[in-house]
Order: sequence, then C-alpha cells, then structure tokens
Amino acid sequence: MCKGGVYRLKQHLIGGFKNVVDCTKCPAHVRDEMLTYMQQKQMSKVENVMNGRVGANFVDLDDEIDEEEEELQGNSKPKKPRVKGLMNMHYNSIRSPKQQTMNEICKKELRKNACKEIPRWFLDAGLPYNAVNYASLFKAMEVVAQFGPGFKPPSMYELRVPLLKEEVKEVDTLVDEHKKEWAVKGCSILSDGWRDSMVQKDIINFVVNSPKGSIFMKSLDVSNVSKNADFLFKLLVAMVEEIGEKNVIQVITDNASAYVKAGEMLEGVRKHLFWTSCAAHCLDLMLEDIGKKIQKVKSCIKKAMSVNGYIYNFVGLVNLMRKFTNMKNLHRPTVTRFATSFITLLQYHKMKNNLRKMATSQEWIDSTWAKDPKGKKVASILLNETFWRNITYTLKLVGPIVKVLQL
Repeated sequence: MCKGGVYRLKQHLIGGFKNVVDCTKCPAHVRDEMLTYMQQKQMSKVENVMNGRVGANFVDLDDEIDEEEEELQGNSKPKKPRVKGLMNMHYNSIRSPKQQTMNEICKKELRKNACKEIPRWFLDAGLPYNAVNYASLFKAMEVVAQFGPGFKPPSMYELRVPLLKEEVKEVDTLVDEHKKEWAVKGCSILSDGWRDSMVQKDIINFVVNSPKGSIFMKSLDVSNVSKNADFLFKLLVAMVEEIGEKNVIQVITDNASAYVKAGEMLEGVRKHLFWTSCAAHCLDLMLEDIGKKIQKVKSCIKKAMSVNGYIYNFVGLVNLMRKFTNMKNLHRPTVTRFATSFITLLQYHKMKNNLRKMATSQEWIDSTWAKDPKGKKVASILLNETFWRNITYTLKLVGPIVKVLQL
C-alpha cells in the first residue's frame, strides 16, 4: 500500500522510474500497453505545440489527478511547477509589461548619445555642473526635441541682439503683471547692500516682494557716496515713489546704524509705512556677538581657525588630512560670513576621531610638521579634550540659531 495518483501508478507498472518502485507482478503485455499509451500522450503534446495552441498550459491530466490526490491525502510535498510549451513561453514574453518595445530601445540609445554630448558642451563652455538643475534647461531641451533632427542653434548675434530684446520685453510684461498685484495686495521693498570684492564696489540691490513673488528692480553702485542716514533715507524715499507709495506696505533693510536711522526717518515722513529689520541679518549679528563675547566659544573658534589655516597652508598636509577623513574637507563655505565659523566647527565635531588619529599617526610623527613649533601646537589642540568639549558646547548653543538662519 502506498500513496499516489494515476500517473504514479502507470510509472509503477511500467518500471524504470526513479520516484517509484517497479511492480514485480505486472504482466509484460500490461507493461507494454502502458508504455505505448504514455509515449502517444507525449507525442500528442508535441503536436499541439507545433500546431500553435497558444495560451494553453500543456500539463498531463494524470499529473493534475496525482496532485489533487496528494492534497486530499495531506501530503505536504510542494506541487510540481506547471510545464509550459515553447509557444506559451514565447507568447507570454511578448505580452510581458517589462518587455521593451523597439521604440523604447531606440530612444534609450538616442538618450545615451545625447547624454554624451551635453557634458562635452558643459566642459567646453566651462559651465558649472549645477547649471543642469535649472528648470529653463529642461524646457529648452523639450523644445529642441519637438523641433526634431536638424535643429540649428542661434548664432551669437541672435543671442546678443534680437533674442535678448525679446527676453527684455517678456520680463517687462512679467513686471507689469506684478505691478497689478502690488496695486491690489500691496508689496514690500527689500534693500540688500553688499560689497563686490573682485572690483571693490559697494552695491545696493532693490527687490520688491508680493504674494505673487519677488521681482528684482535695480542695482545701484554707491562706492563713491557716503552711506549715511540722510543718503539712505533719500534712496528709500525715491524707491517708494517709483513703486508707488500707496502700494508699499513696508521697507526691509539690514540692521546697520545708518539704515536704522533712515528707517525711522522714513516712518516719520510716510506715516502708513513700516520699516522692518532683516531677520537673517539679526541672526548674523547674534552669532557674531556669541562668537566674540562668550569666552569658550571665542577660544574654540580661534583654535579651530588656526588649525584650519595651518593644514591648508601645505598641500601634503591637506592630502594627509583627507586620507584620514575619507577625502572630506574641514571647512564648509556658506553664504553668511558669521555662520561660516560655526559650520566649520560642526565639521570638526564630525571629524574628531579622524583628526586625532592623524595627529597620533606614524605619518604625522615622521613628517616635518610634527617638528615645526606651529605643527606641534596644532597637534596639541587636536589632542586637547577641552577643545573638543568647547566645540560641543558651542554647537549646542548656536545650533538652533544656525538652523533658523538656514531656513
């Protein structure tokens, strides 16, 4: 007695199969008849495949009976996978959603070729790689793709004269739309002064903000002018009149003493206007006071800057530092000048263990920097536990302010 279905019984009677024991009592004519039947069954399956019975699963009915009986008898052995014919597998591969069409394959190759040429243009023109993030690039690429093959780019004359004039007209139209918004919902004038260190110029930019967005209005060179309160007051009044006094709600400037006085004078003359100090500049001044007036913070910033200056004064030492910091730098440039020191301290805090390993490594001991008095001072700073405690204290103190400033 044994468990099994019809298909296994046939194999038992015929004999010669690995998964069943041969029957010793089966007559020869029964064995021959069973063998002939199974051979005919196999041939009929091949004929069905060749005749194109697409979509059918060619499984012996005896296999299904065998599996059903095993399930009823509680056999935990997993089912045998259904065997598909050649045409079935071919048909299913064509209908598979993952199968790429010829059009997709061609497009993939075309994109690969295009992606080879675009970086070459970036390199020839000396463009920074982050220029690819501009939304205008995506729009330009889409328009060129819509044109199709044979597109001829504009000449330098077209870019400098007719196309530039058209762009100016579009910007003027955009500004007019914003002006209509100013008349309905009001606006704010933002004054931003900065120094161009390359050409040694003092520049003041004026931007107008409203619920519709921000628009750059003008930039003034004030290098040859004394930027006192009276001059700044006249400048702000002229800007208010240009925008339209009835449209302006507030004027925002930085917190320099001359701007503060000019803002008070403006509020005295224009009763319905408000002068507002720049929040980012307020935070900058807070960080500056913390860095100068709290001794722990002042000390660790000074030491970190001395270490930074010494390391970046030698190319070999920079390479040694990068070896221990996994090719990472110590300083991290930022937009605001007062926050730069604290962001540098954050990088020191992250690289604490790596920098201490560098100062105790054999490469450092064998180098000329370890014998230099300034180099010895750098090593003593990096190995001083008080220095690292002060960095932790500073980061906890200014962390929320820097976070708000970044926002």
